[in-house]
Amino acid sequence: GGDGVSDDDATVSAVRVLSHALWRRYQHFLDKTTPFIMYRWISLAGIAFVYALRVYFLQGFYIITYGLGIYVLQLLIAFLSPQVDPEIQQIVDGPTLPTRGSDEFRPFVRRLTEFKFWHSLSKAICIAFLLTFFSAFDVPVFWPVLLFYWLILFVSTMKRQIMHMIKYKYVPFTFGKQRYGKRAPPSVETTSGRP
Repeated sequence: GGDGVSDDDATVSAVRVLSHALWRRYQHFLDKTTPFIMYRWISLAGIAFVYALRVYFLQGFYIITYGLGIYVLQLLIAFLSPQVDPEIQQIVDGPTLPTRGSDEFRPFVRRLTEFKFWHSLSKAICIAFLLTFFSAFDVPVFWPVLLFYWLILFVSTMKRQIMHMIKYKYVPFTFGKQRYGKRAPPSVETTSGRP
């Protein structure tokens, strides 16, 4: 009887070693893709397009798509929100003196980073895609109602988020961010001192 326990322990140990090795490979792949922002988002758009085609041609799985849409909206709000909510910070810190426009610049720090936003979105779309292979998740619903409800939810949520951004004067995007790296070599005209 004792041999069965050691066999089970060996099997569990082998599964743990294998799962850890697979997790390390997956994490290594993610780490290598981090700097390639544009390519990551293009590949995600391709995956989303394939998912949309599958749902369109199957004429079903609208509940899965609605759930995916709600999750995307939640991720978008986290991406557009500051890490420390100024409204809560104001309550915690208590009343403060009025601030001026010339106060020290504080960079915008997101609650959800771009990479985590992309990664969570990728996982969600892949899971939704896999769920379309199981008919148990194809609940018959009238999809225009779900679409209409999602659009109302999206508009009201984004309106609230924009009002929050205006009230606390933050912009979650950096336009014209200075990039460091390769510079164009100076032209002959600028080095010679003549126009």
